[in-house]
Amino acid sequence: MQAVQARTRITLKNILFATDFSQAADAAAPIAIQIARRYGAKVYGVHVNRFDDYTVAAPNAWAAMAEAAEKETKEDAGRLNEQLQGIEHEVVIGEGNLWEVLSNLISEKEIDLVVVGTRGRTGFGKTLLGSVAEQILRQSPCPVLTVGPHVNPWSDEYVKMREIVYATNLGTDTPVAAAYAISLAQENQAHLVLLHVIEDPKPGDLVDSPEGVNLKARKLQQLVTEQAGLWCEPSYIVEQGPAAEKILDVAKRRPTDLIVLGARPAKGLATHLNIGTVHKVVSQATCPVLTVRG
Repeated sequence: MQAVQARTRITLKNILFATDFSQAADAAAPIAIQIARRYGAKVYGVHVNRFDDYTVAAPNAWAAMAEAAEKETKEDAGRLNEQLQGIEHEVVIGEGNLWEVLSNLISEKEIDLVVVGTRGRTGFGKTLLGSVAEQILRQSPCPVLTVGPHVNPWSDEYVKMREIVYATNLGTDTPVAAAYAISLAQENQAHLVLLHVIEDPKPGDLVDSPEGVNLKARKLQQLVTEQAGLWCEPSYIVEQGPAAEKILDVAKRRPTDLIVLGARPAKGLATHLNIGTVHKVVSQATCPVLTVRG
Protein backbone atom coordinates (compact mmCIF):
# COMPACT_ATOMS: atom_id res chain seq x y z
CA MET A 1 0.00 0.00 0.00
CA GLN A 2 1.53 3.27 -1.10
CA ALA A 3 1.76 6.34 1.06
CA VAL A 4 -0.45 9.25 0.05
CA GLN A 5 1.19 12.50 -0.93
CA ALA A 6 -0.79 15.46 0.39
CA ARG A 7 -1.30 18.55 -1.67
CA THR A 8 0.17 21.72 -0.26
CA ARG A 9 -3.20 23.19 0.48
CA ILE A 10 -6.80 22.16 0.15
CA THR A 11 -8.41 24.58 -2.28
CA LEU A 12 -11.88 25.70 -1.28
CA LYS A 13 -12.93 28.55 -3.53
CA ASN A 14 -16.66 27.89 -3.80
CA ILE A 15 -18.87 26.42 -1.08
CA LEU A 16 -22.51 25.46 -1.53
CA PHE A 17 -24.67 25.77 1.57
CA ALA A 18 -28.04 24.06 1.08
CA THR A 19 -30.83 25.10 3.42
CA ASP A 20 -34.53 24.58 4.03
CA PHE A 21 -34.44 27.15 6.85
CA SER A 22 -34.95 24.43 9.45
CA GLN A 23 -33.17 24.36 12.80
CA ALA A 24 -30.78 21.73 11.44
CA ALA A 25 -29.85 23.91 8.47
CA ASP A 26 -29.43 26.97 10.68
CA ALA A 27 -26.95 25.00 12.81
CA ALA A 28 -24.87 24.21 9.71
CA ALA A 29 -24.77 27.80 8.46
CA PRO A 30 -22.13 29.11 10.94
CA ILE A 31 -19.82 26.25 10.04
CA ALA A 32 -20.14 26.99 6.32
CA ILE A 33 -19.46 30.65 7.06
CA GLN A 34 -16.42 29.97 9.22
CA ILE A 35 -14.91 27.56 6.69
CA ALA A 36 -15.41 30.21 4.00
CA ARG A 37 -13.59 32.75 6.16
CA ARG A 38 -10.80 30.31 6.88
CA TYR A 39 -10.21 29.54 3.21
CA GLY A 40 -11.30 32.81 1.61
CA ALA A 41 -14.11 31.04 -0.22
CA LYS A 42 -17.36 32.29 -1.69
CA VAL A 43 -20.57 30.76 -0.35
CA TYR A 44 -23.56 30.00 -2.54
CA GLY A 45 -26.59 29.90 -0.27
CA VAL A 46 -29.25 27.75 -1.92
CA HIS A 47 -32.90 27.24 -1.09
CA VAL A 48 -35.29 25.43 -3.43
CA ASN A 49 -39.05 25.91 -3.37
CA ARG A 50 -41.47 23.37 -4.73
CA PHE A 51 -42.75 23.87 -8.27
CA ASP A 52 -46.19 25.46 -8.38
CA ASP A 53 -48.34 23.88 -11.06
CA TYR A 54 -50.60 26.69 -12.24
CA THR A 55 -52.64 24.32 -14.40
CA VAL A 56 -54.40 22.88 -11.34
CA ALA A 57 -55.81 26.29 -10.48
CA ALA A 58 -58.34 28.43 -12.25
CA PRO A 59 -56.83 30.93 -14.70
CA ASN A 60 -58.11 33.87 -12.65
CA ALA A 61 -55.94 32.66 -9.75
CA TRP A 62 -52.66 32.56 -11.68
CA ALA A 63 -51.76 36.20 -11.10
CA ALA A 64 -52.24 35.86 -7.36
CA MET A 65 -50.20 32.65 -7.31
CA ALA A 66 -47.37 34.29 -9.24
CA GLU A 67 -47.40 37.28 -6.89
CA ALA A 68 -47.29 35.01 -3.84
CA ALA A 69 -44.41 33.01 -5.33
CA GLU A 70 -42.46 36.20 -6.08
CA LYS A 71 -43.01 37.43 -2.54
CA GLU A 72 -41.82 34.11 -1.10
CA THR A 73 -38.71 34.19 -3.28
CA LYS A 74 -37.82 37.71 -2.10
CA GLU A 75 -38.36 36.76 1.54
CA ASP A 76 -36.21 33.63 1.18
CA ALA A 77 -33.45 35.60 -0.56
CA GLY A 78 -33.53 38.26 2.15
CA ARG A 79 -33.30 35.66 4.88
CA LEU A 80 -30.30 33.97 3.24
CA ASN A 81 -28.58 37.29 2.57
CA GLU A 82 -28.94 38.20 6.23
CA GLN A 83 -27.65 34.78 7.33
CA LEU A 84 -24.57 35.01 5.11
CA GLN A 85 -23.73 38.66 5.71
CA GLY A 86 -20.09 39.43 6.36
CA ILE A 87 -18.70 37.00 3.78
CA GLU A 88 -18.62 36.90 -0.01
CA HIS A 89 -21.77 35.11 -1.05
CA GLU A 90 -24.44 34.67 -3.66
CA VAL A 91 -28.03 33.66 -2.96
CA VAL A 92 -29.80 31.22 -5.25
CA ILE A 93 -33.52 30.57 -4.86
CA GLY A 94 -34.46 27.67 -7.11
CA GLU A 95 -37.69 25.94 -7.96
CA GLY A 96 -38.52 22.32 -8.68
CA ASN A 97 -36.40 19.24 -8.04
CA LEU A 98 -33.91 20.06 -5.30
CA TRP A 99 -31.16 17.67 -6.35
CA GLU A 100 -31.35 18.82 -9.97
CA VAL A 101 -30.89 22.42 -8.85
CA LEU A 102 -27.97 21.52 -6.57
CA SER A 103 -26.35 19.29 -9.19
CA ASN A 104 -26.46 22.03 -11.81
CA LEU A 105 -25.01 24.56 -9.39
CA ILE A 106 -22.21 22.22 -8.35
CA SER A 107 -21.22 21.97 -12.00
CA GLU A 108 -21.82 25.58 -13.08
CA LYS A 109 -20.20 27.24 -10.04
CA GLU A 110 -17.36 24.71 -9.73
CA ILE A 111 -18.31 23.94 -6.15
CA ASP A 112 -15.50 22.53 -3.99
CA LEU A 113 -17.56 21.66 -0.92
CA VAL A 114 -21.24 21.13 -0.07
CA VAL A 115 -22.37 21.88 3.48
CA VAL A 116 -25.68 20.49 4.70
CA GLY A 117 -27.34 19.97 8.08
CA THR A 118 -29.26 16.90 9.17
CA ARG A 119 -31.82 16.26 11.88
CA GLY A 120 -30.45 12.77 12.39
CA ARG A 121 -33.66 10.79 12.58
CA THR A 122 -34.22 7.14 11.74
CA GLY A 123 -33.15 7.20 8.11
CA PHE A 124 -31.88 9.37 5.28
CA GLY A 125 -35.44 9.73 4.02
CA LYS A 126 -36.22 11.86 7.08
CA THR A 127 -33.08 13.96 7.22
CA LEU A 128 -32.78 17.65 6.49
CA LEU A 129 -33.27 17.56 2.74
CA GLY A 130 -35.36 14.40 2.67
CA SER A 131 -34.06 11.75 0.30
CA VAL A 132 -31.86 14.43 -1.28
CA ALA A 133 -29.40 14.18 1.64
CA GLU A 134 -28.63 10.66 0.56
CA GLN A 135 -28.47 11.75 -3.08
CA ILE A 136 -25.91 14.39 -2.19
CA LEU A 137 -23.71 11.88 -0.40
CA ARG A 138 -24.07 9.33 -3.20
CA GLN A 139 -23.73 11.58 -6.21
CA SER A 140 -21.93 14.80 -5.30
CA PRO A 141 -18.67 14.99 -7.28
CA CYS A 142 -17.19 17.17 -4.55
CA PRO A 143 -16.75 16.54 -0.79
CA VAL A 144 -19.85 16.86 1.40
CA LEU A 145 -19.71 18.19 4.95
CA THR A 146 -22.70 17.04 6.99
CA VAL A 147 -23.52 18.71 10.29
CA GLY A 148 -25.58 16.53 12.61
CA PRO A 149 -27.80 17.55 15.53
CA HIS A 150 -25.14 16.82 18.16
CA VAL A 151 -22.32 18.85 16.61
CA ASN A 152 -20.74 21.29 19.02
CA PRO A 153 -20.82 24.89 17.72
CA TRP A 154 -17.64 26.27 16.21
CA SER A 155 -17.38 29.49 18.15
CA ASP A 156 -13.90 30.60 17.00
CA GLU A 157 -13.75 33.40 14.49
CA TYR A 158 -11.78 31.12 12.23
CA VAL A 159 -12.06 27.37 12.05
CA LYS A 160 -9.28 25.59 13.90
CA MET A 161 -9.19 21.86 13.26
CA ARG A 162 -6.94 20.56 15.98
CA GLU A 163 -7.64 16.86 15.47
CA ILE A 164 -8.96 14.97 12.45
CA VAL A 165 -10.09 11.33 12.49
CA TYR A 166 -9.85 9.55 9.15
CA ALA A 167 -11.69 6.20 9.08
CA THR A 168 -10.58 3.78 6.37
CA ASN A 169 -11.12 0.12 5.49
CA LEU A 170 -7.63 -0.12 3.97
CA GLY A 171 -8.57 -2.61 1.25
CA THR A 172 -10.79 -0.58 -1.10
CA ASP A 173 -10.55 2.88 0.36
CA THR A 174 -10.15 5.70 -2.11
CA PRO A 175 -6.77 7.48 -1.94
CA VAL A 176 -8.56 10.78 -2.54
CA ALA A 177 -10.09 10.70 0.94
CA ALA A 178 -6.74 9.90 2.52
CA ALA A 179 -5.09 12.75 0.65
CA TYR A 180 -7.86 15.10 1.75
CA ALA A 181 -7.51 14.11 5.40
CA ILE A 182 -3.72 14.50 5.28
CA SER A 183 -3.93 17.82 3.44
CA LEU A 184 -6.46 19.21 5.92
CA ALA A 185 -4.23 18.14 8.78
CA GLN A 186 -1.28 19.86 7.16
CA GLU A 187 -3.22 23.03 6.38
CA ASN A 188 -4.58 23.30 9.91
CA GLN A 189 -1.50 21.92 11.67
CA ALA A 190 -3.82 19.32 13.16
CA HIS A 191 -3.17 15.96 14.73
CA LEU A 192 -4.25 13.18 12.36
CA VAL A 193 -5.79 9.96 13.66
CA LEU A 194 -6.02 7.10 11.14
CA LEU A 195 -8.63 4.55 12.18
CA HIS A 196 -9.43 1.09 10.85
CA VAL A 197 -12.36 -0.92 12.17
CA ILE A 198 -12.40 -4.71 11.79
CA GLU A 199 -16.14 -5.16 11.55
CA ASP A 200 -16.89 -8.58 10.06
CA PRO A 201 -13.88 -10.88 10.41
CA LYS A 202 -13.82 -13.91 8.13
CA PRO A 203 -13.40 -17.42 9.54
CA GLY A 204 -9.74 -18.03 10.21
CA ASP A 205 -8.79 -14.33 10.45
CA LEU A 206 -6.47 -13.68 13.36
CA VAL A 207 -8.22 -10.46 14.27
CA ASP A 208 -8.07 -11.15 17.99
CA SER A 209 -4.35 -11.70 17.94
CA PRO A 210 -1.79 -8.94 18.44
CA GLU A 211 -0.27 -9.97 15.10
CA GLY A 212 -3.53 -9.33 13.24
CA VAL A 213 -4.02 -5.92 14.82
CA ASN A 214 -0.38 -4.97 14.27
CA LEU A 215 -0.67 -5.89 10.60
CA LYS A 216 -3.59 -3.48 10.16
CA ALA A 217 -1.73 -0.78 12.08
CA ARG A 218 1.28 -1.14 9.79
CA LYS A 219 -0.99 -0.75 6.77
CA LEU A 220 -2.35 2.46 8.27
CA GLN A 221 1.20 3.72 8.77
CA GLN A 222 1.97 3.08 5.12
CA LEU A 223 -0.66 5.65 4.12
CA VAL A 224 1.36 8.53 5.53
CA THR A 225 4.70 9.58 4.11
CA GLU A 226 7.61 10.05 6.46
CA GLN A 227 7.65 13.78 5.71
CA ALA A 228 3.93 14.18 6.43
CA GLY A 229 4.36 12.22 9.66
CA LEU A 230 6.75 14.84 10.99
CA TRP A 231 4.14 17.62 11.13
CA CYS A 232 0.79 15.87 11.67
CA GLU A 233 2.07 13.51 14.40
CA PRO A 234 -0.25 10.72 13.24
CA SER A 235 -1.82 8.15 15.54
CA TYR A 236 -2.88 4.74 14.26
CA ILE A 237 -5.84 2.98 15.83
CA VAL A 238 -7.31 -0.45 15.02
CA GLU A 239 -10.66 -1.32 16.59
CA GLN A 240 -12.89 -4.38 16.38
CA GLY A 241 -16.68 -4.28 16.39
CA PRO A 242 -19.55 -2.36 14.73
CA ALA A 243 -18.00 0.29 12.49
CA ALA A 244 -20.27 3.20 13.38
CA GLU A 245 -20.01 2.62 17.11
CA LYS A 246 -16.24 2.38 16.99
CA ILE A 247 -15.81 5.48 14.82
CA LEU A 248 -18.10 7.45 17.13
CA ASP A 249 -16.37 6.11 20.22
CA VAL A 250 -12.89 7.03 19.00
CA ALA A 251 -14.07 10.49 17.96
CA LYS A 252 -15.89 11.04 21.25
CA ARG A 253 -13.02 10.11 23.54
CA ARG A 254 -10.66 12.45 21.71
CA PRO A 255 -10.86 16.19 20.98
CA THR A 256 -12.04 15.46 17.44
CA ASP A 257 -13.01 18.41 15.23
CA LEU A 258 -13.68 16.50 12.01
CA ILE A 259 -14.35 12.93 10.85
CA VAL A 260 -13.34 12.06 7.29
CA LEU A 261 -14.92 9.13 5.44
CA GLY A 262 -14.07 7.89 1.96
CA ALA A 263 -16.75 7.09 -0.62
CA ARG A 264 -16.80 5.04 -3.78
CA PRO A 265 -17.11 6.94 -7.06
CA ALA A 266 -19.80 4.60 -8.35
CA LYS A 267 -22.96 3.11 -6.84
CA GLY A 268 -21.82 2.58 -3.27
CA LEU A 269 -22.05 5.20 -0.57
CA ALA A 270 -19.08 4.62 1.71
CA THR A 271 -16.10 2.38 1.18
CA HIS A 272 -16.78 -0.21 3.83
CA LEU A 273 -19.73 1.39 5.57
CA ASN A 274 -23.32 0.70 4.63
CA ILE A 275 -25.90 3.46 4.46
CA GLY A 276 -27.10 2.79 8.00
CA THR A 277 -23.56 3.04 9.35
CA VAL A 278 -22.86 6.30 7.55
CA HIS A 279 -26.16 7.74 8.74
CA LYS A 280 -25.39 6.74 12.32
CA VAL A 281 -22.00 8.44 12.20
CA VAL A 282 -23.45 11.58 10.61
CA SER A 283 -26.44 11.82 12.94
CA GLN A 284 -24.64 11.04 16.21
CA ALA A 285 -21.21 12.59 15.78
CA THR A 286 -20.39 15.62 17.91
CA CYS A 287 -18.30 17.05 15.07
CA PRO A 288 -18.95 17.54 11.34
CA VAL A 289 -18.41 14.56 9.01
CA LEU A 290 -16.65 15.06 5.68
CA THR A 291 -17.47 12.49 2.99
CA VAL A 292 -15.05 12.45 0.06
CA ARG A 293 -15.69 10.57 -3.16
CA GLY A 294 -12.89 9.20 -5.27
